[in-house]
Amino acid sequence: MKNILVLCTGNSCRSQMADGYLTHFTKGNANIFSAGIEAHGVNPKAIAIMKLDGIDISNNTSNLVSDYEHIDFDYIITVCDHAQENCPFIPSKNAKRIHQNFADPSKVKGSEEQIFNAFKKTRVQIKAFCETFVLEELGF
Repeated sequence: MKNILVLCTGNSCRSQMADGYLTHFTKGNANIFSAGIEAHGVNPKAIAIMKLDGIDISNNTSNLVSDYEHIDFDYIITVCDHAQENCPFIPSKNAKRIHQNFADPSKVKGSEEQIFNAFKKTRVQIKAFCETFVLEELGF
């Protein structure tokens, strides 16, 4: 079974959404982990926007990348430029590293509608990325 790590800066939003979709699309055929350089807690708006698409991430936890130093990953996916540039070295011998930057919806200022739309847009992009990743990299 493949071990997949999704990294973001605070492990609160984008990496949590990716964790939810990867868990969904792999149907239990991969071990999915998400972490951050910092741990900010799972963003309630991320939980809510994922729930609207039938994905429950309400029991996810916000973790530090150092929590997973003992795991040999097959894939390390960074979902923000900051994490790609600043993440400490992860000693996974043969991990394939994939980077895809997604806008951080938690940084959007404006009306509730504008914030909702930012979360929805990022969710749609992450969902498409995760579905393609599972198909192309894992073959299912």
